[in-house]
Amino acid sequence: MKKVTLLLAFSAFATAAFAQTTPTTEVKVRDNGTTKVVTKTGKTNVGQALENTKDAAGNVAHKTGSAVKRGAKKTGHAVKHGANKVSAKTKEGAEKMEAKTE
Repeated sequence: MKKVTLLLAFSAFATAAFAQTTPTTEVKVRDNGTTKVVTKTGKTNVGQALENTKDAAGNVAHKTGSAVKRGAKKTGHAVKHGANKVSAKTKEGAEKMEAKTE
């Protein structure tokens, strides 16, 4: 899922970057007859979609990070619990062996 999201984000970024490089130009004629060329480089629809995708990717990354952290805590707890059980069994076995030798 993570790889699919990253692939989608990268492909959207490449497409949007290409779309952003072509600014639109308008020629305005003034009252006195002279012309003025205006270049607009605002966000295109693809550029806005890229920004939305970037925000969504950030949200996904945040959720993934939280899930990893939660999983690490659960794993740590399970390891600690298992280690305590092994320790208790080892002590019990050592006591039995010591009782047999006496």
